[in-house]
Amino acid sequence: MIDWSKARRLTLPNLKPSLKTISLRLSEAMIEPLKVLANRNDVPYQTLIKIILAERLEEELRAVVR
Repeated sequence: MIDWSKARRLTLPNLKPSLKTISLRLSEAMIEPLKVLANRNDVPYQTLIKIILAERLEEELRAVVR
């Protein structure tokens, strides 16, 4: 049970947004196959780009640790 009478207001001034918008220019020759792959996986192509980047980043970071 929560005793709200003992609650205190908390301020978190150093919180940062979890996402940052960036601008990325890609050739149409790259975007079209991304859209096809994204459609096959039933995800938006921007999401597919994030998945691919995350996977590659993980690979690169593992290679650095070795």
